[in-house]
Amino acid sequence: MNAEEVKVSEWEGYQRKDFKLDGHECILVIPKEAHPGKPWVWRAEFFGAFDYADRALLEEGWHIAYMMISDMYGCPESIELMEMFYKYITETEGLSKKADLFGFSRGGLYSVNYTVKNPETISTLYLDAPVMNVTSWPGGYGASERYPKEWEECKAVYHLTDENALEFKGNPLNKMDQLLKAGIRIMLVAGAVDSVVPYKENGANLAEYYQKNGGQIKVIVKPDCDHHPHSLEDPAPIVEYIMKNFEEVEK
Repeated sequence: MNAEEVKVSEWEGYQRKDFKLDGHECILVIPKEAHPGKPWVWRAEFFGAFDYADRALLEEGWHIAYMMISDMYGCPESIELMEMFYKYITETEGLSKKADLFGFSRGGLYSVNYTVKNPETISTLYLDAPVMNVTSWPGGYGASERYPKEWEECKAVYHLTDENALEFKGNPLNKMDQLLKAGIRIMLVAGAVDSVVPYKENGANLAEYYQKNGGQIKVIVKPDCDHHPHSLEDPAPIVEYIMKNFEEVEK
């Protein structure tokens, strides 16, 4: 597949390529010197937001890649677009066959759903205050309020109604066993008092399941943190976990 409308510019002192695939805007930030194996951070959503870990890995030689498929909430069509993007990044740009996939907030829907379908392409799955259940957010069936615009968009792409939404079995929470069986290594960061994407209804379930069943997961819960800010201002624990995993999968 050929990229369209390719533009090269400078971003924070690094070379940046903007291009389109199948009409979707894409970004690739190139490190000054690529780490052996050409690893890459794959942002599922919100390029540049709370990107402490992204930037730290960029300094270590990771590329940063992003494809804008917003408002698709990790639905099957969005996963097909992600597969197309992965193929381009690995085959045309020549980056590692193992991506470090970052799922922030609603990006958790994209990241888990993609990983379950394509586990062999992931080195580390980094989830940050992730949405793991659409009825929690944006549906507002739990402790969070409903987000009407996002809920209507989400129902549309999943072909849900208010009447059958609670019966939906396509959430990331319904796929934890598949992540575990595939041996996916997970980094989970979340705020304990998240009022938007409540931790107890989302990430906590994954943490508990993985820990109970011997999965490889590193969990950092920020005691007094709401949904924002994401990540860690000192991202060293995140970066070290991701780099260690990549070195092990490269052996």
